[in-house]
This record gives sequence, C-alpha cells and structure tokens, in this order.
Amino acid sequence: MAKLTTNLMITAALLATAGCATKPKDIATVGPSTEAPVQQPTPGASTVGDAVVPGSAADFKRSVANDTIRFALDMYDIDPESRAILDTQAAWLLKYPNVRATIEGHCDERGTREYNLALGDRRATAAKNYLAAKGIDPSRLATISYGKERPVALGSDEESWAQNRRAVTVVIG
Repeated sequence: MAKLTTNLMITAALLATAGCATKPKDIATVGPSTEAPVQQPTPGASTVGDAVVPGSAADFKRSVANDTIRFALDMYDIDPESRAILDTQAAWLLKYPNVRATIEGHCDERGTREYNLALGDRRATAAKNYLAAKGIDPSRLATISYGKERPVALGSDEESWAQNRRAVTVVIG
C-alpha cells in the first residue's frame, strides 16, 4: 500500500511540474506585435472598423428605404408612399426581434405648442400601429412627440414645413 501511495505522489508531482515546463518569455525580449489588433464590437455599436454591425442603427439606416415618413398638413394618416417605407422597416425589425425602436413624431412650426405635441403623438402612434399590424411586437416600439421643437428645415415656407411634418424611426442599440 505504501508503494502505491508513493507512486501516486510521484505521478502527481510530475503532472504538476509538467505544466510549468515552458520558461516564461522575458518582457524585454518580446517586441511589439506585428498583428493588427482584432476589433470587437462594443455593446450598442453600429460599426466595427468599416463594417456595419447587423442589427445596429447603422444597419437599419442602410437597409430600409428611409427612416422617415412624411405627412400632409394637419394629418396623421399613412399614405401609400409611407406604407412602402414602413413595410421595409417592418421587414428589418422582423429580422432582428430583439431590437427596440422609438418613433418620433414631428410637426411644422405652425400651430400652438400643445396642438403640435398632440399631432406629433398621433403621427408617431399611427406609424407604431402600422408596424404592429405588420407583426412587430408593440412593446418593442416606443413613441415620443417633439411637436415643432426639433425641425430639420428652418425655413418658414411650404418646402421647409413639408420636411418637418414627419415621423422618424430610431433604432435603439
């Protein structure tokens, strides 16, 4: 029995020292790496180097027809052109079921602040309801109204007003 114990102890010692057989490299003798560092995506990142991360906000903007739909004056109904845009958004959102989005409702500068906040909310909700009807879980879609507070065009003419009457889908990392 003593011989078995001695053999087991010797075997254990040999196995323990076998992992230490290589001598660690001296830091002074190791030069800088010639390999490029591998870039890993950070959580919520849209790109890694020059590549777009699938399922990111950048991928959404690249993949859909547009992130913005437009509305007529004092309207919040979805016209055929907007339906086509929302259809591409719905297809992308169905492809990435863990991605959440916020739909922003906007108005032109005419009308009171309160009226435009309410109209912006109806526009964002109309877009959300359309996407939900296309199979997107409504709990993935938030809405917010900015009314006339965030214009994209600063002019006081019909062309500028038309650009500001919109709903924008923003993908959340």
